[in-house]
Amino acid sequence: MPHVVVKVWPGKPEAQKRRLAEEITESVMRILGYGEESVSVGIEEVAAKDWKKQVYEPDIVRKPATLYKKPGYQM
Repeated sequence: MPHVVVKVWPGKPEAQKRRLAEEITESVMRILGYGEESVSVGIEEVAAKDWKKQVYEPDIVRKPATLYKKPGYQM
């Protein structure tokens, strides 16, 4: 039962978020072999001023073993 969470800065249009969720769902189904009913995708908006505290430090710096694609930036 994969659940994928994407964290982005606010302001992306709903259509882009829906398309991203659809593409992620299709990839999870194809690559991991799950049915559509098993996949969920959440998109969380995090303000740029809060990114370091709410995303970069807890999800990137403190969990390096879970990162399969590292960012090209540092904070």
